[in-house]
Amino acid sequence: MPQLVDQIEELDFAKIEELDFASETYKDAYSRINAIVIEGEQEAHENYITLAQLLPAKEKELISLSKMESRHKKGFEACGRNLKVTPDLEFAKKFFLGLHDNFQTAAKEGKVVTCLLIQSLIIECFAIAAYNIYIPVADDFARKITEGVVKEEYSHLNFGEVWLQENFTESKTELEEANRQNLPLVWKMLNQVADDAKVLAMEKDALVEDFMIQYGEALSNIGFTTRDIMRLSAYGLATV
Repeated sequence: MPQLVDQIEELDFAKIEELDFASETYKDAYSRINAIVIEGEQEAHENYITLAQLLPAKEKELISLSKMESRHKKGFEACGRNLKVTPDLEFAKKFFLGLHDNFQTAAKEGKVVTCLLIQSLIIECFAIAAYNIYIPVADDFARKITEGVVKEEYSHLNFGEVWLQENFTESKTELEEANRQNLPLVWKMLNQVADDAKVLAMEKDALVEDFMIQYGEALSNIGFTTRDIMRLSAYGLATV
């Protein structure tokens, strides 16, 4: 994770030292950020169970990933309790609604490729980017939890990459359509959370950059060319 090292080195440490984890301003913003990661892990837990039904040959591995996401959720719930913050789960459910609905629709239609792009690429890359940017500015308790989680999220991303790479030729057209439908939602989500993230010393530009690095690398690993990746990425950038 060289980009994470670079980010840590470039952080404004004076700004981090000014963070007051007990302030009402911080806790108010954290109530939504914490809820987003809790709901994100819950969405992932449920999505991997659905994928296990769609891919019975991979059921054991997918159920294992689902259980892992459930453990992550419990870890982030503990982070909220540590700061005496009640997560705003109603906000978080609305936050994920677009991706949630698109995943459910694709699952009902048996579109495994679309489901994998939403969960194993978009949601995992979104989570990894957020955790990478959060770790250097987190409180000590949350940092330890998040460091453990992010290592496991890379294995979840790898599952989607491997399956889609193995089935790339027959999946490419659906992947491009799924990207067109879902990548703009990520930018809407980043814009929606930008102010709260900034209170936690997480800059939107850094989140966008890290997401694009993770997502671009995943698309490359699957089999897309650099030109393809630039074209696919433009669907998101056009909404900024």
